[in-house]
Amino acid sequence: MQYRNLGQGLTVSAIGIGCMPMVRGGNITYGEDASAEESIATIHRAIELGVTFFDTAQIYGPFQNEELVGEAIRGRRDSLVIATKFGFRFEGAQITGIDGSPENARQSCESSLTRLGIDTIDLFYQHRVDPAVPIEETVGGMAALVKEGKVRHIGLSEAGPETLRRAAAAHPIAALQSEYSLWERDVEDDILPLCRELGIGFVPYSPLGRGFLTGQIKSRDDLPENDWRRNDPRYSEENFAANLGIVDAVRAVAEAHGVSPAQVALAWLLAQGGDVVPIPGTKRRATMEDSVGAAELRLTPEDLTALDAAAPRGGTAGPRYGEMGMRMVRL
Repeated sequence: MQYRNLGQGLTVSAIGIGCMPMVRGGNITYGEDASAEESIATIHRAIELGVTFFDTAQIYGPFQNEELVGEAIRGRRDSLVIATKFGFRFEGAQITGIDGSPENARQSCESSLTRLGIDTIDLFYQHRVDPAVPIEETVGGMAALVKEGKVRHIGLSEAGPETLRRAAAAHPIAALQSEYSLWERDVEDDILPLCRELGIGFVPYSPLGRGFLTGQIKSRDDLPENDWRRNDPRYSEENFAANLGIVDAVRAVAEAHGVSPAQVALAWLLAQGGDVVPIPGTKRRATMEDSVGAAELRLTPEDLTALDAAAPRGGTAGPRYGEMGMRMVRL
């Protein structure tokens, strides 16, 4: 495994693991329900392969994903970088809104520490920006947790350029997590350059286009009825076929190298800069091992040119979220 530096001296494996799919019967389901035993075995095998970066969140489940990660890392905590996120308000297990208040940051952090079974969160993200709370107040509350040793580094997710600049002026930001892949490249215009200006590492989530770029999903009929992606505009009947052209280009490069399309999509991201660390979601050892193999794949300049031509910025059919989701990004 290779390693990369995010911001503020935070070193992580070049490929991280998105743990969100490791939820059985939770609020966000991709494909068939996860097996807790296989999910834990997947985390253990990832650690054996040198993966140090594991991403979860309060909202996944909600709550149960952090508990599973906590169980999996028990006795294996040393040298791992555990990232989790806060930013929502709950009534029981029901999400009732966004809450970026310092009070919620503290309460969420302490609850996450308990569920994860750790003393310090290595990277604590605000999951979505709360437009009702100045970012300086939110970051100030998170910074207090750093001073107390409950958090090592602060991150943001899906923050817009102005918010990111203001946040970094209030306290050093180690990482920005936002969607980035061959079918979602909007961050290249202004957000990724700003991260580099401010010394903030970039963590792409959904680096495989929620599974689309793997080439394993040939039609909407391949998705179970309760699959979250049935509500994804890019998976809709009117957009699905148009987006298959990107997959064809990825598959052509994969066949030339004798690797999987997923490895090509991840290697493309790694080629965008040494400060980019994708976190493909997984719940099985086989798919995790395939994704981790992308760290060793070197795409040629010709490969990169072909992929850029097939998947230009703004070239994907459909927005990446529905109307409600799009109101919560780039704030």
